[in-house]
Amino acid sequence: MPTEQQYFEDAIAIENYMAQMESNQKTTYAIYEKFTLPEDQEFIGLLKEKQPHVLVITEDWCGDAMMNNAILRRIAEAADLEVRCVYRDQNPELVDQYLTNGGRSIPKYIFLSKEGEVLGHWGPRAPEIQEFVMEKRATLPEKDDPRYALNHEAMIGEISDAFTWNTEFWQAVYEDLRKTFMKALK
Repeated sequence: MPTEQQYFEDAIAIENYMAQMESNQKTTYAIYEKFTLPEDQEFIGLLKEKQPHVLVITEDWCGDAMMNNAILRRIAEAADLEVRCVYRDQNPELVDQYLTNGGRSIPKYIFLSKEGEVLGHWGPRAPEIQEFVMEKRATLPEKDDPRYALNHEAMIGEISDAFTWNTEFWQAVYEDLRKTFMKALK
């Protein structure tokens, strides 16, 4: 199996990934355009100094990726970081090393040193976002209930809608990414 660094070397730049998205492209770019990176010299300075590479495991249909990847791209641009993306469904052996509660949840961000050493990882959600999603899921009927499919679809729509406009969510993602990067790089 290839190393994370080998996956990174074969992956596509986040800019190219976003440009060729088939789902959620318009919304991803809207978040990217509207998200204002906080003034944070300590964080951006550390990123510029350490220059980690970020390998993103993603899919463009994913609502979490829609929001998180746009924010990560802003961080990467401010710090001149290289961020490259691989598709989860084409790389099960990679994502299976970074499961969330036994599932292939995405996006996953793997932080690598310039030499390719895994320094840490993040994803798929900031804690505040996870709490919001769990509260929404708690309102669903049981899976065997005939109303489940329709209610589940509506819930996914509500979550995706919130991801597109809730700037507090964007800030929560930024803060959690910051915390994880800082821990991995110090």
